[in-house]
Amino acid sequence: MRTFADFHPVAQAAYFAAAAGVAMFSMDPVVLALSLAGAVGLCALTGGLGSLRWQGGMLLLFLVLAALNPLTHHDGVTVLLVVNHRPITLEACLYGLSAAGMVVGMVYWFRGFSQVMTSDRLLVLLGGLSPRLSLVVSMALRYVPLFGRQWKKTQQTQRALGLYREENSMDRCRAGLRVFSIMTTWALENGVITADSMTARGYGLGCRSHFRKVSFGLHDGLLTGLSLLLAALALWGARSIAYYPRLLAAPMTLRHWTGYAAYGALMILPHIIQGKEALAWRWWNSNR
Repeated sequence: MRTFADFHPVAQAAYFAAAAGVAMFSMDPVVLALSLAGAVGLCALTGGLGSLRWQGGMLLLFLVLAALNPLTHHDGVTVLLVVNHRPITLEACLYGLSAAGMVVGMVYWFRGFSQVMTSDRLLVLLGGLSPRLSLVVSMALRYVPLFGRQWKKTQQTQRALGLYREENSMDRCRAGLRVFSIMTTWALENGVITADSMTARGYGLGCRSHFRKVSFGLHDGLLTGLSLLLAALALWGARSIAYYPRLLAAPMTLRHWTGYAAYGALMILPHIIQGKEALAWRWWNSNR
């Protein structure tokens, strides 16, 4: 069964660029809400949603960012309350909610991107443009989770040896610095070993072959074209919204409804692909 993760890296990159690009340059709360919902749905579809603790961290980040703007910016004419002679305005609260939705949505989009675009796919995507850049990006994405796992192992080893003391803040700081020093040495040594291994295997000497052979087919072209078309329609139907000094939004027209519908269709496009393939697979099994 062909899923969204099985498409060509170019088609997947075009989808992520279209979906995240529209939300990145928009402060329309409807677009940002659709972006956040689509990003969470894509992470759930690709298995990158994370643990409940990570979801709680994202919720806390959203609340902190949403509360930070009205506490630091006091523009706006609709005063809700006054704290220490500083007004908390409705416009600042709405802007904070929109900004928080955009930031958290981007975090989910990049999490979904890292889940779908594996290191071998990045090599296919960027290898033709810059082999060195593709190698650096793929290695960096690989080392982020690897560094985290090694940090936990080192921390647990230090605790088992009785060297990781947490009686007070000074002991915790010393233990954290010790672990950081160990991890720095490990990262440098691992980088040297990786470089020697690649040199021994002849990297950069001649023709290269990819670990995974992929071809750009009709379905990949359809996904790329449809993603760019829906993004263009969403940008064409973008609705202008001003938060300060008071909330002003352009009246809804057919153009704006078209933009919202196009961006909503872009958000559920991976689910449509997955659902179509699941129905086709079920129909094929029922007729065997």
